[in-house]
Amino acid sequence: MGTSEHSDATEQRSDVADAAPVLLDPHGVVSGWSGGAGRLLGYAAAEVVGRKVAELLLPADAARVPALSERCRRGGGWSGILTARHRDGHSVTLMVRVVEAQLSPGSERWIALVTDLTGAPGWNMSRSVLEQMATRSPLGIAIVDTDLRYVWSNEALEQFGGGPAQDRIGRRLADIQPGLDSERLEAKMREVLETGEAIVSYEQVGRVQSEPHRQVAHAMSFSPLSDDNGHPLGVYYTAMDITDRYLARQRLALLDRAGEHIGRSLNVLQTGQELADVAVPGIADFVAVDLLESVLEGGEPTPGPPSDSEMVVLRRAGHRSVRDGVPETVVRIGETVHYHADSPPVRVLTSGESWHEEQVGPRAEDWAAAHTGRPAASLMELGLHSMMIVPIRSRGITMGVTSFFRRDRPDPFDADDLALAEEFVARAAICVDNARRYTRERDAALVLQRSLLPSHLPEQNAVDVTACYRPADELTGLGGDWFDVIPLSGARVALVVGDVPGHGIDGAAAMGRLRTAVQTLADLDLPPEEVLAHLDDLVSRGAREDDALSAVQAVGSSCLYVVYDPVSGQCAMASSAHPPPALVTPDGTVSFPDLPVGPALGTGGLPFEAAEFSLAEGTVLALHTDGLLAVDPREPGREPGLDAGRER
Repeated sequence: MGTSEHSDATEQRSDVADAAPVLLDPHGVVSGWSGGAGRLLGYAAAEVVGRKVAELLLPADAARVPALSERCRRGGGWSGILTARHRDGHSVTLMVRVVEAQLSPGSERWIALVTDLTGAPGWNMSRSVLEQMATRSPLGIAIVDTDLRYVWSNEALEQFGGGPAQDRIGRRLADIQPGLDSERLEAKMREVLETGEAIVSYEQVGRVQSEPHRQVAHAMSFSPLSDDNGHPLGVYYTAMDITDRYLARQRLALLDRAGEHIGRSLNVLQTGQELADVAVPGIADFVAVDLLESVLEGGEPTPGPPSDSEMVVLRRAGHRSVRDGVPETVVRIGETVHYHADSPPVRVLTSGESWHEEQVGPRAEDWAAAHTGRPAASLMELGLHSMMIVPIRSRGITMGVTSFFRRDRPDPFDADDLALAEEFVARAAICVDNARRYTRERDAALVLQRSLLPSHLPEQNAVDVTACYRPADELTGLGGDWFDVIPLSGARVALVVGDVPGHGIDGAAAMGRLRTAVQTLADLDLPPEEVLAHLDDLVSRGAREDDALSAVQAVGSSCLYVVYDPVSGQCAMASSAHPPPALVTPDGTVSFPDLPVGPALGTGGLPFEAAEFSLAEGTVLALHTDGLLAVDPREPGREPGLDAGRER
């Protein structure tokens, strides 16, 4: 037994009965060799007796023999692992236990008990060693029987609550830890009993008796225990506190969610609501976002105290609660919120520094309720017990405050919660500031665009004119299209429509330049093709010589220039990459004239050509931009038509 030649050796216990004894003298020379040792290493007694035991070991372990001999003399023995050389040359891993043998008074002999560990599960451990490993382990360890009642647990398990080990005997998990999800944990134990397979690294989150006001996380593993016949005896499980790791992972997930969901639009109110949506329930049970009114209007917030009056007015940009209907507030999104000048929200707004209170007291009622002329429930009545206020601050300017409250979660806000809130509010503040500046630039572009488009149509007798401008970007109201009606000599009239690529202030500026240029060229009374040729030269020269973005943005613009003479009924038109107008005759027939389309402005290419048509009295001439004919991408297979686009 115990030799590497027997296939069942690895399945049996490696105890003293399996060991092969070897007798050594005080100098480490083999003086006795057993048959078991011969079977283990392949040497006959005559080949080994009289040789130093170091000669049987690999060089690295042979060098350890003098030090090990000294340890045996001092400590009365030694146990450990050595590697020997088999007679046929292969190495054999051995578990060696050296004890002193008193063969006769005054003699010094040592017996080495040698066991083959090749393929064995591990050391020959006594019961006391195993008990020390279990009882002194920093992991919580317990054994339950097939009825899931405790039969043993170590001291480390006491740190999770439930009392000392002796108080657990015969009780179930639900009896000693009512705060945990005992049904789910016991279901895992039953699964292990039924399948015989271990469950490793199961994560359990809950509250234990030792810390009822704090949510904790444990990594648990469950292993089956069976008797020698394979019948289940119970479940052996371990528990390790991973709360810090769990909270760190939750914080990272919250920050990732903030990056994904905050700032998806350039609308200030929507950005404020996105901030509140991310924070609930990840960090708080109720969150309110209040901004300065100037921020919602796109203005630059004024640094320092926002007001010298007794009340400071903010506007609610977003809120979210874990409960339906947001019962914590009587203020709706977009409504004003009034705070006392000495209240914490205003102090945070003024100083730019966060504030938090672990336990909210009665004094908070004086300022926390929004003064809207309607009754508001107090914090105490709502059960809000802990709060913190974080400034929404970007580029050194505070634009508002975000208030966080807890109600359902019993643990108060701590320093880690405040740091987390500050980090993701800081990220949201950048988005709020971007939305604010976008609002300001959009409003400025709208003012510019409205000033550049015709405010009213000029008086003339050639045609009856109706104009409608509808931008493709319904959100901003900005587009690159333009139109004009220009009276000419001889009762004639010029009708112009154009499209500048791009939007915003730059597109509006480019559109204004083109409109002014067309008006100037029209005063020269040039035919349509020459007007476009001069306009093309102007755009090309501006792109080459002028560094202004509006000049470059005008490149690629389209323009349709039409001249109508009411006396002769003749209509001449030329196009620069612009679709022809629709002609509706008095009998209702709709057609599009065969108009040569020239290149876009500033791109060069073929010269412009004009076409001339005779129009019967009462004919409708509909000039438009290409957006009117665009196919709606949401409706596959739809043919272009006058109602398919959005930009006119």
